[in-house]
Amino acid sequence: MNRSALVATLLGLSLTAGPVRSETAPAAPEVALKRVNLLVRDMQRSLAIYRDILGFRVFQCSDSSPQSFSYPVFRIPPRAKLHFCTLDSSTEVRALALTQVTGVELPAQPSLHLSAPVIRIQKFDEVLGRLKAAGLDVVEPRRSKTAEGHEFTELAFTDPDGHLVVLYQLD
Repeated sequence: MNRSALVATLLGLSLTAGPVRSETAPAAPEVALKRVNLLVRDMQRSLAIYRDILGFRVFQCSDSSPQSFSYPVFRIPPRAKLHFCTLDSSTEVRALALTQVTGVELPAQPSLHLSAPVIRIQKFDEVLGRLKAAGLDVVEPRRSKTAEGHEFTELAFTDPDGHLVVLYQLD
């Protein structure tokens, strides 16, 4: 699957057959996505992207206890040290989390991305310029339409820890 197809799939779009829709089950009203948690090697380097370029605000940062749920969830060896930081978006408290892992080596960047947060932004051109100036691997922007017919511009980038992030701005 090429990057364009991957980004389209992540946004719930099909490049050939129109929107991908589930006809089997209605959405449950109690389901809500709280946040995405990304494991990172360097908190300050990550904050320079997620806070300074994308515009998230730091809610809280702290060292994680040895009993943190992150150890078994992410299969982190007990010898590792974790520093946890939650970030607010303009619409959600603690919408994104960064967990810095030290004391063990995180895996190298994958050859195929397995997941990506999809984030709506403002100031699209400014953010794109800042991502490029930071030397990040950017998938060039493209214009598209949502299933409802709304136009948007999207791009994707890979952060220094190998996380694919898709950004879009509605027109």
